[in-house]
Amino acid sequence: MCGRASLTKVEKDLEERFHATFYSEDLERYNPLPNYNVAPTHMHPVITNTDPEHLQFFKWGLIPFWAKDQKIGSRMINSRIETILEKPAFRNAVNKRRCLVPFDGFYEWQKTPHGKIPYRIVLKDKGIFTVAGIWERWKSPEGEEVFSFSVLTQPPNKLMESIHDRMPALLLPAQENIWIGSDISAEEALKMITPFPDELLDAYTVSKKVNKVSENDASLVEAYDYDDTTQGSLF
Repeated sequence: MCGRASLTKVEKDLEERFHATFYSEDLERYNPLPNYNVAPTHMHPVITNTDPEHLQFFKWGLIPFWAKDQKIGSRMINSRIETILEKPAFRNAVNKRRCLVPFDGFYEWQKTPHGKIPYRIVLKDKGIFTVAGIWERWKSPEGEEVFSFSVLTQPPNKLMESIHDRMPALLLPAQENIWIGSDISAEEALKMITPFPDELLDAYTVSKKVNKVSENDASLVEAYDYDDTTQGSLF
């Protein structure tokens, strides 16, 4: 499961990285960057297959078009690569509505005899990376439109094996346009995604402050050392 991440960059960094721009009305309405503790239900920038020249703010937690209300989104923050084509809630989206989800780190918790210890995983160059995503447009009975997304997950690479049994489906830069391209099937796009190269990633422990979604400042991404006397229970 991938349920917490970071994007400590600002809109200018994202526009330069993806050669895309934000809609000014989105920045005026949301502007949540930088976000040191991105969590489900947050509005977060994505790049969709239907509008690759713009970054748009979508809600994390996929709301299928047939859903009766938005609550289902909290259970659909991740979609497993192995089963995404089998799940009715995801199958249509992965075929028609794929997106890039930019982060510059994600958090995962390692189980230890002393409790769960949070790690932050980043690129070695500390740059922005993308996770393969799918998106949906949902309309409420009252006519409200909500755009939402889910991030794909896959088995861990060697770096992640000792931390957690899943990891986000990170894309290499050369794979990004392919993932949101219209000339590739969902089956082909999914086969393209392989475990991200270990040598491009770093992982380090961070403070347990990140456990609380309400905590959101630069201290969350700083390295924090644990020892036998400080590894208390996480909860």
